[in-house]
Amino acid sequence: MPVDLDPLLLSRIQFGFVISFHVLFPAITVGLASWLAFVEWRWLRTHNPLWRELYFFWTKIFAVTFGMGVVSGIVMSFQFGTNWSGLSSAAGAILGPLLSYEVLTAFFLEASFLGVMLFGWNRVKPGLHFLATCMVALGTLISTFWILSANSWLHSPAGYTLVDGAFHPASWMEVIFNPSFPYRLAHMVLAAFISTCFIVGGTAAFYLRRGRHVEEATRMLRLAVAFAAITVPAQIVVGDLHGLEVHELQPSKLAAIEAHWEREEEGAGVPLVLFALPDAEAERNRAELAIPRLGSIILTHSWDGGIAPLSEFAPEDRPPVWPVFWAFRVMVGLGFAMLGLVAWSLWQWKRGRLFDTPLLLRAWSWMWPSGLVAVLAGWITAEIGRQPWVIYGQLRTADAVSAVSGAAVAVSLAAFVLVYLFVFGMGGYYIGVMVRRGPARVHPPEHDAERKSASRPMSAADDEPLEVDA
Repeated sequence: MPVDLDPLLLSRIQFGFVISFHVLFPAITVGLASWLAFVEWRWLRTHNPLWRELYFFWTKIFAVTFGMGVVSGIVMSFQFGTNWSGLSSAAGAILGPLLSYEVLTAFFLEASFLGVMLFGWNRVKPGLHFLATCMVALGTLISTFWILSANSWLHSPAGYTLVDGAFHPASWMEVIFNPSFPYRLAHMVLAAFISTCFIVGGTAAFYLRRGRHVEEATRMLRLAVAFAAITVPAQIVVGDLHGLEVHELQPSKLAAIEAHWEREEEGAGVPLVLFALPDAEAERNRAELAIPRLGSIILTHSWDGGIAPLSEFAPEDRPPVWPVFWAFRVMVGLGFAMLGLVAWSLWQWKRGRLFDTPLLLRAWSWMWPSGLVAVLAGWITAEIGRQPWVIYGQLRTADAVSAVSGAAVAVSLAAFVLVYLFVFGMGGYYIGVMVRRGPARVHPPEHDAERKSASRPMSAADDEPLEVDA
């Protein structure tokens, strides 16, 4: 019996698979680049060799992660032409320039200074090397700016005119600073910083539990707690503002997030559904656990505010409820788990027990990937919640897919899965090896130019022990 290979479904799976890998690397490098700039600044201020060792250690991890992010990003961009030619034809006049601006402003800036950052120690003056690190960190933020601007425009298109079914810019300011962009940009940048906090803190807890690299680990954990104490509460505030924006601009997404099927009676308010098994066919929730009116307070900031239910949208205009409903709860649940861990850590810090509370250190070890998981859950919420639109309210995903056969997409999807699992699996394994080895009390000598140079980019992550210059 022949298998029905739907090119639309397979193309969506393929793009989702590729971007799920790719989004993790910027989530690490954006925060890690700023962390490296801070660490080098502390080295310049104090000349404490501990800061230098931390800089070298995290630079190796940054180099590998940055390289994998570039590779996965290039592959992802090709799919706009191969799998989504309908989107390219309709919105190429807007998306093309936005993505080009990212290359011209961010990628070139990163590429110009990355070599100095990775290989310039002992070859340029310390101030110039610090400038290179700052420029790389700035480049990651500028890259995030343009990518989020393009993606946000798909969610809240603005500043365009339609000519023969094609979108053309009428106001670049409105295109770039579209209504959802400020919230999504702040949300993503904070998510990247939080991911870095928990990776650094989880790594520190790993060492402290084993009594290794204690001096470096105590410094890392203290800073991870301090930075997370700022970024996690800020993310909750930004997330709340983002939710108000979704309520206004993407009501069908919000209805799917809340699994809200029917409008409540006047003045009854909207309950907050904590747990449910959404049943799309019956248009109801099974095994629902909800708190009356709390949804109104959170979603509308009023006692009896309402939101549009799914029943007010045609079935073909509703996003899939199951993945959106549960992905959102994973993201929010992890956010509050992070907040609880940070509060506990601050309390133990005040008591002088931050570094010798076994259960606390174990919790940090468990929570090291929590930021990355939350990023993936947030992406699933945002992108599947946008369905069935690729440009919200304007262009359906079914009209954006290329005229390719299901068999061709299936073959390419299988190839991507195999190659990605091997390449990025090996990259992840190599990072794990570097983390297990930990910071080394080394300083790359000036005569190391041939072994570590920009002509051998991955040599930046070479973990071979080096001699220390006094």
